[in-house]
Amino acid sequence: MTGPSSDDGRAFRREIERVVNEIAQELRTLDDGAGWFSSLVPARQQEVLQEVTGYAMQAHITAADGRAGVARSGVKPTANPSVMICMDPPRYGFAGLPSAEHVKAFRVLVSVFAVADTRRRETHCKGSCRHAWHNLPAATEHP
Repeated sequence: MTGPSSDDGRAFRREIERVVNEIAQELRTLDDGAGWFSSLVPARQQEVLQEVTGYAMQAHITAADGRAGVARSGVKPTANPSVMICMDPPRYGFAGLPSAEHVKAFRVLVSVFAVADTRRRETHCKGSCRHAWHNLPAATEHP
């Protein structure tokens, strides 16, 4: 039996990037994104959590972003992923959480990323952004 090809891995990472950025830019709802995430097998969910963790780190989330993102996520502030992201500095071991926590972790991570990425789009990238993921078309089709 063979594993997925590297092309499959690249395609999946592009799909993750598209879904997460559509949520961050309010082109897709968080609930729709969580539905997409829930449909994945546990190993793929862990891949998504690792990838989105990287996005959050690149967006340089702050403690304030963490609190605002948790408030947007619909996840209780006392849930493990909420506590982890609001620590100073944030803890990023989301893929290592029990699988029962993965949907909560996805909702928290994507929500916090959305807050931080919006802040960065409005400051660092305002008027001169060349990042493809910051310039998604307004109308997209969801698989």
